[in-house]
Amino acid sequence: MKEILAFIRVGKVKDTRDALEVNGFNSYTWRKCLGHGRYRLSSAGESLVRALNNGTDSRRLIAKRLFAVVVEDEDVQRAVKIIIEVNRTGNPGDGKIFVRDIGECHCIRSGEADKLDT
Repeated sequence: MKEILAFIRVGKVKDTRDALEVNGFNSYTWRKCLGHGRYRLSSAGESLVRALNNGTDSRRLIAKRLFAVVVEDEDVQRAVKIIIEVNRTGNPGDGKIFVRDIGECHCIRSGEADKLDT
Protein backbone atom coordinates (compact mmCIF):
# COMPACT_ATOMS: atom_id res chain seq x y z
CA MET A 1 0.00 0.00 0.00
CA LYS A 2 1.00 3.60 -0.54
CA GLU A 3 0.19 6.88 1.14
CA ILE A 4 -0.36 9.87 -1.12
CA LEU A 5 0.26 13.25 0.48
CA ALA A 6 -1.04 16.15 -1.60
CA PHE A 7 -0.47 19.78 -0.63
CA ILE A 8 -3.14 21.78 -2.45
CA ARG A 9 -4.73 25.23 -2.58
CA VAL A 10 -7.35 26.05 0.06
CA GLY A 11 -10.03 26.67 -2.56
CA LYS A 12 -9.60 23.21 -4.10
CA VAL A 13 -10.62 21.09 -1.09
CA LYS A 14 -14.23 20.46 -2.13
CA ASP A 15 -13.32 19.74 -5.76
CA THR A 16 -10.54 17.35 -4.68
CA ARG A 17 -12.77 15.58 -2.16
CA ASP A 18 -15.59 15.21 -4.68
CA ALA A 19 -13.29 13.90 -7.44
CA LEU A 20 -11.69 11.34 -5.12
CA GLU A 21 -15.07 10.10 -3.86
CA VAL A 22 -16.61 9.86 -7.36
CA ASN A 23 -13.63 7.70 -8.38
CA GLY A 24 -13.92 5.32 -5.41
CA PHE A 25 -11.35 6.85 -3.04
CA ASN A 26 -13.70 7.36 -0.10
CA SER A 27 -11.14 7.18 2.72
CA TYR A 28 -8.93 10.20 3.14
CA THR A 29 -7.89 12.81 5.66
CA TRP A 30 -7.29 16.49 5.09
CA ARG A 31 -5.97 19.15 7.39
CA LYS A 32 -5.06 22.80 7.44
CA CYS A 33 -1.38 23.63 7.13
CA LEU A 34 0.97 26.52 6.37
CA GLY A 35 4.06 26.53 4.21
CA HIS A 36 5.72 27.67 1.05
CA GLY A 37 7.50 26.10 -1.85
CA ARG A 38 10.64 27.17 -3.61
CA TYR A 39 10.79 30.79 -4.55
CA ARG A 40 12.44 31.68 -7.82
CA LEU A 41 12.56 35.43 -7.50
CA SER A 42 14.51 38.09 -9.30
CA SER A 43 16.34 40.63 -7.16
CA ALA A 44 13.30 42.93 -7.50
CA GLY A 45 11.08 40.08 -6.31
CA GLU A 46 13.36 39.42 -3.34
CA SER A 47 13.17 43.09 -2.42
CA LEU A 48 9.38 42.92 -2.55
CA VAL A 49 9.32 39.84 -0.27
CA ARG A 50 11.59 41.62 2.24
CA ALA A 51 9.36 44.70 2.13
CA LEU A 52 6.26 42.59 2.74
CA ASN A 53 8.01 40.87 5.67
CA ASN A 54 9.11 44.05 7.46
CA GLY A 55 12.63 44.00 6.09
CA THR A 56 13.45 40.41 6.98
CA ASP A 57 14.38 37.74 4.45
CA SER A 58 11.85 35.25 5.83
CA ARG A 59 9.27 33.91 3.41
CA ARG A 60 5.58 34.39 4.09
CA LEU A 61 3.78 31.19 5.03
CA ILE A 62 0.80 30.45 2.81
CA ALA A 63 -2.35 28.58 3.86
CA LYS A 64 -2.58 25.19 2.17
CA ARG A 65 -4.45 21.95 2.70
CA LEU A 66 -2.84 18.55 3.08
CA PHE A 67 -4.76 15.52 1.77
CA ALA A 68 -3.62 12.06 2.90
CA VAL A 69 -4.98 9.09 0.96
CA VAL A 70 -3.90 5.47 1.45
CA VAL A 71 -4.41 3.34 -1.67
CA GLU A 72 -3.43 -0.03 -3.08
CA ASP A 73 -0.22 0.01 -5.14
CA GLU A 74 -2.12 -0.46 -8.40
CA ASP A 75 -4.30 2.62 -7.68
CA VAL A 76 -1.51 5.12 -7.05
CA GLN A 77 -1.20 6.51 -10.57
CA ARG A 78 -4.96 6.86 -10.97
CA ALA A 79 -5.34 8.71 -7.65
CA VAL A 80 -2.38 11.00 -8.40
CA LYS A 81 -3.80 11.77 -11.86
CA ILE A 82 -7.17 12.71 -10.34
CA ILE A 83 -5.53 15.05 -7.82
CA ILE A 84 -3.42 16.70 -10.52
CA GLU A 85 -6.37 17.16 -12.89
CA VAL A 86 -8.46 18.85 -10.21
CA ASN A 87 -5.71 21.07 -8.82
CA ARG A 88 -3.63 22.13 -11.82
CA THR A 89 -4.05 25.80 -12.77
CA GLY A 90 -0.65 26.20 -14.41
CA ASN A 91 0.38 28.84 -11.88
CA PRO A 92 2.95 28.70 -9.07
CA GLY A 93 1.39 27.39 -5.88
CA ASP A 94 -0.66 24.60 -7.44
CA GLY A 95 0.83 22.21 -4.89
CA LYS A 96 2.97 19.13 -4.57
CA ILE A 97 2.26 15.40 -4.25
CA PHE A 98 4.41 12.88 -2.40
CA VAL A 99 3.95 9.10 -2.45
CA ARG A 100 5.41 6.84 0.22
CA ASP A 101 5.24 3.19 1.24
CA ILE A 102 3.02 1.97 4.06
CA GLY A 103 4.59 -1.04 5.75
CA GLU A 104 2.17 -1.84 8.52
CA CYS A 105 -1.47 -1.27 9.47
CA HIS A 106 -3.06 -1.62 12.91
CA CYS A 107 -6.80 -1.68 13.54
CA ILE A 108 -7.57 0.16 16.79
CA ARG A 109 -10.98 -1.49 17.31
CA SER A 110 -9.86 -5.12 16.92
CA GLY A 111 -6.17 -4.80 17.70
CA GLU A 112 -5.31 -6.69 14.51
CA ALA A 113 -2.02 -5.86 12.82
CA ASP A 114 -1.11 -6.48 9.20
CA LYS A 115 2.28 -6.43 7.54
CA LEU A 116 1.73 -4.95 4.13
CA ASP A 117 3.72 -5.88 1.05
CA THR A 118 5.75 -2.94 -0.19
